[in-house]
Amino acid sequence: MKKLLLFCLLIFLFEPAFAQVPPKPYGAIPSQAQLNWHEMEMYCIIHFGADTYTNKEWGFGDEDPAIVNPTQFDAMQIVGAAKAGGFKGVVIVAKHHDGLCLWPTKTTEHNISKSRWRDGKGDMVREYRAACDRLGMQMGIYCSPWDRNSALYGSPEYVAMYRAQLKELYTGYGPLFISWHDGANGGDGYYGGKRELRKIDRSTYYGWDTTWALVREWQPNAAIFGDVGPDVRWVGNEDGRAGETCWATYVPEAPEAGKKPANGYSKYEMATEGTKNGATWMPAECDVSLRPGWFYHAAQDGQVKTPAQLLDLYYKSVGRGADLDLGLSPDQRGLLTEHDVASLKAFGDILRQTFAVNLLKGAKFTASNIRGGNARRYGPAFLTDDDRYSYWATDDTVKYPQLVADLGGVKTFNVIRLRENIKLGQRITGFAVDAFVDGVWKEIGSATSVGANRLIRLPADVRTNKVRLRITGSDACVVLGDWGLFEEGK
Repeated sequence: MKKLLLFCLLIFLFEPAFAQVPPKPYGAIPSQAQLNWHEMEMYCIIHFGADTYTNKEWGFGDEDPAIVNPTQFDAMQIVGAAKAGGFKGVVIVAKHHDGLCLWPTKTTEHNISKSRWRDGKGDMVREYRAACDRLGMQMGIYCSPWDRNSALYGSPEYVAMYRAQLKELYTGYGPLFISWHDGANGGDGYYGGKRELRKIDRSTYYGWDTTWALVREWQPNAAIFGDVGPDVRWVGNEDGRAGETCWATYVPEAPEAGKKPANGYSKYEMATEGTKNGATWMPAECDVSLRPGWFYHAAQDGQVKTPAQLLDLYYKSVGRGADLDLGLSPDQRGLLTEHDVASLKAFGDILRQTFAVNLLKGAKFTASNIRGGNARRYGPAFLTDDDRYSYWATDDTVKYPQLVADLGGVKTFNVIRLRENIKLGQRITGFAVDAFVDGVWKEIGSATSVGANRLIRLPADVRTNKVRLRITGSDACVVLGDWGLFEEGK
């Protein structure tokens, strides 16, 4: 007992901050599924089906499944091209609005077994699952809630059929990283031969709360995406960009007072920036297609986004704390064209080269404040390790600290990266970075929100031996997990 008391006394005398209490979480915090989603940063959504053969974006629902016959379909080629581009997963469009199911579902005859592909014995979703497993890629699924083929659409029976389709997909093709839903809700369609206009109450028809509860049961590790989340929100545009200020928290609102917001029924323009200090952690997904359309159109072969365009989208999505969801469009053969593959590969090469070396590694840090004076637990050395959740923290009362990094010699960079430890919430509302040039500090970049990731792409190279980070706004003590300087690949 005396030895234990002596040991405790020594700790008290020589490391008074040893027992410093860690920072408390601030506001809403992410779930494990959301953390996985944040760490992915980029994934692709793959559109293929009847529209690939009719040159449409939205099929009417009366297309004959026999037209679908991708004689060279190769899930490995498609998923492999995404991986080469630096993407960590793919979302399979298992059913689009035309209602054609790309797996042999028991819920409707309008499915891949009625096509000529694989002599009617194929299962496209199964082949994507196998490719993801082989390539170490995560997989998600989108099954359109709108079905222009089904005679049941608009009735309660259709909602039951839709949930049965989700059950087949989510219990038969997992594990999934995301359950993806959009806001396409009713309109004209084939509807079993009725060829009419059908409208639904977008706020209530699908009973999303019940559907989400089922998703949680079938795929507990999947984040749920939709206009109103509940885990990941649509950013409100299909341009692939988040707001310059982008909060990971969000409170959806319905267009009409007294109504409940739902997929396809929300003030989507609010999602671009999100809700500062919102009650729910619901970060933004930025979706955009590699080509002008989501489905393949031969006339667009010369309009594939270039690596430079993709890089610009990366900085405006991932670089603002969101995730990038890039649309891929296999052609009628069931392959991505050589143009698509080449652009993805070149884009991935740039990313790998740019972020291979953090020029701050090995730097000597001087912080204006360290929580409890305890550098061993909360010091800035944690900013350059390989753990984005280890962190530099300040005392509770210190919200505007500064941190100087001596690089140990002149280095050249043009990209700045900051990451908060989002396990403890999103806190920072403003920061600036200075470089020591010609004997004086010169501001080279600034931004507002940080969250899971903030990238500043500088207009020109900066050469310096010292940099300074100034936190100019924060709602709570700083809990920063990463600071990096990089030279963008050319």
